[in-house]
Amino acid sequence: MDEIIEKLKELGLNEYQSKVYVALLKKFPSTGYEISKLANIPQSRTYDTLKALESMHIVIASTQKPITYTPIKPKELTKRYKRKIDSTINFLEKKLPDLKEDSYTEPVLTIFGSTKIYDKLTEIIKNANNNIFIALWANDFKYLEPHLLDAYNRGLDVKIVKYDNFVCNFGTVFEHSGISMLDHYKNDKFIFMTADNVEGIFGITKSVRNIQPQVTWTKNIEIVFLIKAFSVFSMYLIDIEDNFPEQLRYFYGAGLKKLRDKILH
Repeated sequence: MDEIIEKLKELGLNEYQSKVYVALLKKFPSTGYEISKLANIPQSRTYDTLKALESMHIVIASTQKPITYTPIKPKELTKRYKRKIDSTINFLEKKLPDLKEDSYTEPVLTIFGSTKIYDKLTEIIKNANNNIFIALWANDFKYLEPHLLDAYNRGLDVKIVKYDNFVCNFGTVFEHSGISMLDHYKNDKFIFMTADNVEGIFGITKSVRNIQPQVTWTKNIEIVFLIKAFSVFSMYLIDIEDNFPEQLRYFYGAGLKKLRDKILH
């Protein structure tokens, strides 16, 4: 019963109005005195509440003495509020974007702690509709595998870069060679992921440096593009390495050392 009262309050009724309506559904028509007892609210507040519900067309008062009250049907109440909510949402969807300043930029937020990070990653995957590009380690794949598989089964294009040796039997999978291009994440476990080209997340999910796991999340389109570009270029390089291993070793040496020296030194 308390849960029903709370849900009615979410529709906009106050606590006394919610209790009176529920009480009337149990026994109607009823007098104000009877309603006060049924709803367990002060009699002095019952009549004010009934008057308010009358003006809201949620209860109907009789024209004879003693005055009794009858509630509208639950289906009528829910139908009415559904129309109201739908109308309000439609209006806001049309009008709110017009208020956004041209200079508005989507925020870039930091999320700390493994639990919150995995909750956010899961939320992004569940809300995705078209594609997911993700680069990750086995420790993260263990948590995200069922959600990624569900996304794949929903028809999404799922492309995965594996940084270490774990088994993935769905999506398009690229196995990283383990060659480190930059030392910033040396020995840390990190993740890069974008969804639908509109949402991205990257950062450290497990560190050996005694720092708290933290990732950066954003819907800033330019940053999302950069996160996806990182994953895409990793996939390019992995595919080239898989198909032309001897040629790359000839030109750049083992572990692409000549290439890394050319760019980073």
